[in-house]
Parts: sequence; C-alpha cells; structure tokens
Amino acid sequence: MQGKSRTEKSFKNSIVALGFYVLNLVLQFFSRKIFLEYLGTEILGLNTTAMNLLQFLNLAELGINVAVGFTLYKPLHDNDRESVNEIVTLQRFLYRRIAFIIIIAAAVLMCFFPMIFSKIALPLWYAYASFGVLLFSALLGYFVNYKQTVLTANQEDYKVFYSYKSVMIAKTFAQMIAVAYLPNAYVWWIVLEGVFAILGSMTLTYMTKVTFPYLKTVNLPYKSLRTKYPDFTHKIKQLFFHKIGSFAMTQMSPLLVYAFTTLTMVALYGNYLIIIQGLTILLTSIYNGLNAGVGHLVTERNQQRNLEVLYELLSSQIWIGGTICYGLWVLTPDFIVWWVGDEYLLPESTLWILVITFFINLPRLNIGAFITGFGLYKDIWAPVAECLINVAVSIALGSFMGLDGVLIGALASVFVMIYCWKPYFVFKYGFESSCKPYIYKNIKLTAIFCLIWALVTFISNHMSMPDELIARMSVKMVQILVFSTILATILYLTDSGARQFLSRIKKLVKH
Repeated sequence: MQGKSRTEKSFKNSIVALGFYVLNLVLQFFSRKIFLEYLGTEILGLNTTAMNLLQFLNLAELGINVAVGFTLYKPLHDNDRESVNEIVTLQRFLYRRIAFIIIIAAAVLMCFFPMIFSKIALPLWYAYASFGVLLFSALLGYFVNYKQTVLTANQEDYKVFYSYKSVMIAKTFAQMIAVAYLPNAYVWWIVLEGVFAILGSMTLTYMTKVTFPYLKTVNLPYKSLRTKYPDFTHKIKQLFFHKIGSFAMTQMSPLLVYAFTTLTMVALYGNYLIIIQGLTILLTSIYNGLNAGVGHLVTERNQQRNLEVLYELLSSQIWIGGTICYGLWVLTPDFIVWWVGDEYLLPESTLWILVITFFINLPRLNIGAFITGFGLYKDIWAPVAECLINVAVSIALGSFMGLDGVLIGALASVFVMIYCWKPYFVFKYGFESSCKPYIYKNIKLTAIFCLIWALVTFISNHMSMPDELIARMSVKMVQILVFSTILATILYLTDSGARQFLSRIKKLVKH
C-alpha cells in the first residue's frame, strides 16, 4: 500500500466520521425532545436500562473485533486473499458461539425482568419488547454484520458510515415522524427499530460484497484455523482483561461519585459528563480513521517512519485536543447556564480537574493507535492497576473533598497508566527503543500549550465581556479561535511534526 493512498484513506475516514458525528449530534438533540414529549421519560428510561443490560451481555465479545482487525492488517497489506478469508471465517466461528451464549444469557436475564422492572408503571411487555428488539439488532452484528471488520481494517470505515450509519440516521428520522404523527407511538418505535436493523445489515453486507467480492467462508474446521493463527486467540485472551477493565472504569465512576456525594451532585456532574463524553466522541471520530493506517504502516517495519507518524499525531493532538480543552474550560460554565440554568453550575475547581483529565487522556489516541498497530495487549495487569488506583485515591480523597476527590482519583489513574506507562510500554515492546525523545517532545509541546493558554487568558481577562449570555459566548468562541490559531502557528514554527502534519493536510485539501 502506498503512503499517499494510506494518508488519503485516513483523511477521508476522519472527515466522513466527523460529518456523521455532527449530523447525529444535531439529530439526537431534536429526537430526544420529540421522544420525551410523545413517549415520556419512563419509556426512555426503560430503553436506557435495556441498553445497559445488553452492553453487559456484550462483554462476551471479548475484544474479538479488535483482534481480527490486528490480524487482518498484514494479509490485507500483502493482498493475501486466502488468509483474509480464513481469518474472517475464524471470526465467524467465534462470533456464532458468542451469539448463542448471549441468547442463553438473555433468556435467563429476562426471567428476572419482573424483579428488575418492578418499579415501572408501564406494562411489563414494554420491557420485553424493548430488550428484545435491541437484542435482535445486536445479534445481527454477530451473525451478519461482523464482516465490516474487513472494511475497517482496510481503512474503509467511510463505507460503513455510507451504508450502515446512513440507515441508522434514517431510522431515527422515521421514528421521530412515526412517534409524532401515528397512533401507538411506542409500537411504531419498536417496529422501526427492528426493520431498520435489517435494512442496515443488508446495505452493509452489500457494501462489503462490492468492496471484497472474493470474501467467502472457507471449508476448514475451527480447530485447524485456530492452530494456524495462534496469535489471534492469544490476543483475544489479552484483550478480554482490557475490555473488562475499561467496562469497570466506566461503571465505577458514577458509583464512586454517588458514594461520596449526594444525588443532586450526581445530577450536576452528569451534565458536565455529557459535554465531555460528546467531545471525547468527537476526538475519537476524528482519529479512529487513522488506526488502520497505522496498522498497515507497522506491517512495513520501518521504525523511523513509524516514529515520524507518531510525532505527527502527537503534535496534531496537542493542537486539536488542546483547543478542545481550552474551549471546554472557557465555554462550559456559560453553556451550562444557557442549557439548564446557573443552579446546575459546579465549582471552578471541578471544571479544572475535568479539563486536566481530558488533556492527559489524549495519549489514548496517538499511543493507542500504535498499541493497536503493534498488537500490544500483554500488559493485562494495567487495567486492573488503573481501577485500583482510581478506587484507592477516590476513597482516600473523596471522604473529605467530595466530588473533587473522586475526580482526582480518576485523574491519578489516567496519569499513571495512560500518560506514563503506555508510552514506555509502546516504545519498549513496539518501537524497541527509549521513550525519552517522546517524553521530551511531549513536555515541550505541553509547555507551549500552557504558555499560550496563560497568554490568551491573561489578555482576555483584561478585556470587557458582554453581560448578555449569547453575546458573551460568541466573544468566547472568537477567543477560542484566536487561541487555536496562535497555538497552531507556534507549533508550526517550533515543531517538525506539526509542520509535517499541516503540510500533509494542505496537500490533501488541494488534491
């Protein structure tokens, strides 16, 4: 694969993902309002609970999708069609086994629905219907949609968006219209959920067949394929620990916040969390399209080129991620006031902790791409350690600092494991060299970022701000733009990775 082709695909993946993210964000804003008005909070709460239960069952996936993507990088790069078919067939074997496990687990879980949903005023069949249709949609991923992994591994995520994601957006539009204008609104919501799940699977299957007409199931037994690709099952075992750790971290934070604060504080924190999660998804949408490109790059075994790309990603994420951090700090209080009211504001210290945590999470994107590319998942103790640090610090500080103490626990775990350990781990076992140059560069770029933050903030603090909320938010958006422009300029002048990244973007835009 040529470098130019790889770059163009990565750029296209990121642009398409960003476009769909913005469209979906706007759509969710309006659809939630309509669903709340016509379905009510209890039905939406029921659907959220059903989705959470299904996410718990989906832990059975064990990270197979990531392992398949990693295993496919080399045969796709070498155009080894036989190996591609064998790996996808192996995935098919495993996914079908997992699907049957999920079906059995779901059947057992549904036996307890009268107990789980005992407090709802709705008929119990609502719970069964919601869970059933969501389960059906999820199972299509195991029986039909699993081949999309080949598109992702081949840097063609944009085709998944064009086919499957487009249908899902059309589904939301259809549900909005049906709920607002047709009788038996909830029945229509369920029916459309199932119908569009089928349509999405059909369009995704068609797109995969058109892109990979040679893709087929090979006539080899499971044991033979497992023996031929021993690294595949080994990676799955390692990924299982990381997946469990990630799930535990996600579910643990709200529980720790509740343990050391009040329900009111949980609600206030929840509003900020929605904003941060939205921005995290935005960044992930931009950079996820690069993962397969890094995977193909790694197969070429050119460590110098790998390092150049890593430093490009580092520079770009200091710029893009840093701009988002600055915007988060500057705009969040006013946005909260505009959105839900000033009674929902948290102290400035809490916002600082959230912003710093967001910033030190950025290596999940640049270092994370190379973790996937090199297939480095053997540090199975790391997610356990991350959870333990989080719990220990949260308990130690939460009892007398409240919400801030719990959030410092999360910050401490992210700093130790993501900001410190992961770079060392990738350089030692992936690049097989010292991580000191990366650390020095990261410190330099972070120092530039902090100095520009201080400079722009100092200047803005000596300027008068409008009293009217919308006008003040507009001025602050200009302030964020100025910050981003100055940061990009200084990075371009002082860092070769930033110059290479901006030069690459210019060439792609002209092309």
